[in-house]
Amino acid sequence: MQDHTSAGMEKAADALTQASSALVSRNITVLGRRTSIRLEAQMWTALREIADRERCSVHELCSLVATRRKPGLSLTASIRIFLMLYYKAASTEDGHSRAGHGGLDRMVGRLMPARRTEGPNPGTEPMLNSMGRSPASFATA
Repeated sequence: MQDHTSAGMEKAADALTQASSALVSRNITVLGRRTSIRLEAQMWTALREIADRERCSVHELCSLVATRRKPGLSLTASIRIFLMLYYKAASTEDGHSRAGHGGLDRMVGRLMPARRTEGPNPGTEPMLNSMGRSPASFATA
């Protein structure tokens, strides 16, 4: 039986595995002007979830981001930064602990559980070696 944290990590790992680099274009209204934005599907989902949580529309959220963006930074990049900062602000040490965060080796184990048999994940050995880590340092999650 899996707890909700393990299930969430497997869902995230599956999303990473299945994610394509294809961008999705959507028309939005920013500060009263219609514009087109290209973001990954997961970014659009996060934007909708935040808008729902904050009880506003995606258009209003993007307008807020547009008013706060740094000169020379694209709206698309500003939205991506906003998404990361929003979720970063919501994270806590307790939340990280409950999610099983706390080391690259553990993260590799959570993101690649399907390939794990016993001991180090064979698919991670070259990656760990390139980062100066031995597969022996791999800690199972």
